[in-house]
Amino acid sequence: MDIIIRATIAFFFVFLLTRIVGRRELSSLEPFDLILLVMLGDLVQQGITQSDFSVTGLMLAAGTIALLVVLVSYLGFRFRRLRPILDGEPIVIVQHGEAIEANLRRERLTEEELMSQARLQGIEHVSQIKWAVLERTGEISFIQKQSGS
Repeated sequence: MDIIIRATIAFFFVFLLTRIVGRRELSSLEPFDLILLVMLGDLVQQGITQSDFSVTGLMLAAGTIALLVVLVSYLGFRFRRLRPILDGEPIVIVQHGEAIEANLRRERLTEEELMSQARLQGIEHVSQIKWAVLERTGEISFIQKQSGS
């Protein structure tokens, strides 16, 4: 039972941690970030199992985490009001050719990073963007202005 309680606490701690870190950082993993995630996984595993290397401990910990993932997914599916908390919401970062500074700051995203992503979509200048949305996945969607508008 101790492993199940520890796995539940670890799950919600990692869930909270990923919400705090932000979607932009999680969408663009650098090699250093990947190493940190592996280290975090190892530290969490040690905290959950407390040096319990048994197959039963492994199954209890993994099963608890899997059940919690399914539960959180179901709650987001079933209860619309929980979706913004569980999954986040898309955030408009450019509107009618103007970057929304408050939203960029909130997501710790610079205009240079925004324009780097825009250039990958063939957009040369922010004034060519009708809308840019930071999606829940951390990717940026661009809708270009139509020529003549």
